[in-house]
Order: sequence, then C-alpha cells, then structure tokens
Amino acid sequence: MPKGIVAIVGSPNVGKSTIFNRLIGDRHAIVDDEAGITRDRLYASCSWRGKNFSLVDTGGIELANRPFQEQIRTQAQIAIDEADVIVFVADGKVGITNDDRAVSKMLYKVKKPVILAVNKIDEGSHVSDAQEFYGLGLGEPIVVSGAHGIGIGDLLDKIVENLGDFEADIADENKVTFCLVGRPNVGKSSLVNAILNEDRVIVSDISGTTRDSIDTPFEKDGINYTVIDTAGLKKRGKIYESIDKYSAIRALKAIERSEIVLLVIDGHQGITEQDKHVISYATDLHKAIIIVVNKWDIVDKSTNTMSDFSKLIRKEYKFLDYAPIVYLSALKKQRLDTLFEALNLVHQAYYTRIQTSLLNDVLQDAQMMNPSPDFNGGRLKIMYASQVSTAPPTFVIFVNNPEFVHFSYQRYLENRLRESFNFEGTPLNMVFRMRKGKQ
Repeated sequence: MPKGIVAIVGSPNVGKSTIFNRLIGDRHAIVDDEAGITRDRLYASCSWRGKNFSLVDTGGIELANRPFQEQIRTQAQIAIDEADVIVFVADGKVGITNDDRAVSKMLYKVKKPVILAVNKIDEGSHVSDAQEFYGLGLGEPIVVSGAHGIGIGDLLDKIVENLGDFEADIADENKVTFCLVGRPNVGKSSLVNAILNEDRVIVSDISGTTRDSIDTPFEKDGINYTVIDTAGLKKRGKIYESIDKYSAIRALKAIERSEIVLLVIDGHQGITEQDKHVISYATDLHKAIIIVVNKWDIVDKSTNTMSDFSKLIRKEYKFLDYAPIVYLSALKKQRLDTLFEALNLVHQAYYTRIQTSLLNDVLQDAQMMNPSPDFNGGRLKIMYASQVSTAPPTFVIFVNNPEFVHFSYQRYLENRLRESFNFEGTPLNMVFRMRKGKQ
C-alpha cells in the first residue's frame, strides 16, 4: 500500500533522531551528542489520526567540510526530491546557522510542503527564541522539544495536514508484481534485463513513482507480471557516503508497491551484513520474499555446494526460513525458469485464503498435541480463529487472554499452519484478541 514519505532534514546535532524517535514512539535511531553519528535505522512506519506514513531519518547536512560540499548538497537534494513532506529541524538554542540558511535556499525551490520545527525549546520562557526562525522564510516555526516530547503532537498534526491522500493500489490477484533489492553489483539490473530479453511480450515501459525505479509490465506463459527495478543500496557507515542511504528511500517506495520482493545475493561473493539490512525493509512491510542467489555460474562447485550454501542462508536468515531460495545466472540466463516457478508459487501463497473450518481444525489439533505453556500467570486457550485478509494472510485468533501468548508458542502455531497449507514465501500475520463473554 503506497504511503506518504516524510523526510527529516537538518544539520548535525540539532536533534533529528530524537524527534524521529518521538514521532514513531520508539527508540529506533541512535541518539548521541556526537555530530554526524550513524543511524541504526533509516526509516519507520508512523501513524497519526488514522493516517499512515513512512518517516525517514537522514544524515546531518553541513557545509563546513568544503571538500565534500558537493556530495552533501547532493544527499540533501535526493532526500528532498524523494519525500512528499519535509520536516526541517533547527536548533532553537543555537539560533540560525549558515548551514540552516544554505538548506533553506534548497527548500525554497521545492514545490512540496516544508515544515520548520525549532527543536530544544524546553521551557516557555524560551519560546520567543523561535521567533528568530521566521527569518528563514519557511513560514511559521513549530516549537518542539524532542527530548521532552513538547510540541510533538502539533508537529504530527501539521505533517498529516500536509500529506496528500495515498490511496492503496487495487490488488490484482491475476498480476504478479515484484521488485529486486540488494547491494550494488549483485546483478539486479542484469537480472531484469535477462527476464525481459527472454521470449516475453513487453507491454510498455512506465516510469515509476521514484526517480531510479522503473515499472515494466510483461507477459510470460499467459501470466501478467510487473517488475520494478530499484537503485542499489550501499553499505552504511561513512558519513560522506550518506548519499547512498537515500537510494533506500527509492527502494522503500518500490517495495511498498510490490507484492513480492526478490533479495538478490552475489553467490560468488557470499552473504554480507548489508544483505540483511536491505531485506529488513521488506519484512517490516510484510511482503512476500524470495531469496535469489545470482552469479551461480562462476561459483566453484562440488556435489554439495548448493546444499551447503542453502544451509548458510538458513543460518544467516533465520527470520526468513519460509522464503524459497533460487539459484541462477542472470548473465548466462541460466535457471530463470526456477525463478518464475517460485514467483507463481509465492504469489499464490500470498493470496491464499483458508476455509474457516479447516483453519480451526488445524489450530485445535495443534493445541491438543502441544498445549501452551504457563506464561504471564496463565495458560493460553484458543477459542476460535478466522482469516480476515490476504496479501499477506492475516488471521484473528480469539483466545482467553492475549497476554498468555508466548512468542515461541505463536511460532509453533505458525509452523503448524505452514505445514498444513501453502504459505511458502509469504509472512503470516497472527492477531490475538480476547474473546468477550464466556472464557
């Protein structure tokens, strides 16, 4: 489901990450007094007054380091271009800086809402200090304190007021929409080219909603597909590589518009930590996933090479044990048929709907075979369950008390569902609710 994207921009150490954490109600971003500290999480989902949006935390924009001025301006511009609403954070205690003025000049050219948040105004006596920021020419400043939560509700009100309506795409169960994500140089673009250069009927090339993502519908064997190619995601860490973080914003938009996400791994180079970071976007958004091991043609092989590599993937990606693994070579166009087999199977699983009676039979049998342990002062008892939606399959399970659900028992129930039905490649969303009345 497409959602608005809100980017938080500003110079280092103005409190962007503190505000980010306040807005999402959690502590995702690392907060430190050291300017330019790297972030643990780039984005998170946020909801306010019934409107959902993606909030993006960005690196600090500063012009002091002259050798990197061009790169820094570029990273800021990418964030500004890709977001739907921009929150410009300034330090109310420091006052207007040259960096603030430089960023303001960039924002003057933007034909989208810009919200000026003056942070670190912790006391009423300092509210008047924010009046200085009218001089930036960005309208009325909103006075906030990320550290103390002051003004955060007003800021959220202003954000949702400026967000447009992002209607959900009408899901078409007869069309398979997928995107490719992964580190640079793992062969994503080569794989897209290999897919489209086969015997396909290309319908059209449609520019996607992001600058570096292209939606290409095509047909194969009577099935309609749309592949979304995205910019590569590079390793985080160095401040001056922050420009690479913003390709993640593009990937995020592409993932939101997809049903299935292909995590492309370089089979010759092996698995890296950055591969795990890349796929976190898809898991957070509850997308179906296929792990694609590319460049398999140049891997030195023995009898158990594929089996051993699959074991390594399962070890490193324990949270993706439901995702099928496909081995191929985009360059040589080898084993592409196995990719389409997986796409069709996973797409079917993503839209699987289970009959209520069968669902309850499986869960009741699971409960009889392995009763839940005592947890939080009680033992879970399942009363009734129903599937309320697909894409992904979502189940509401009525129980005596949701607080009695231990995570290991939830995982057990999920495994029983997977053993009983085709849910390969798709996450399962299980919602536990207390049954009213007799327990």
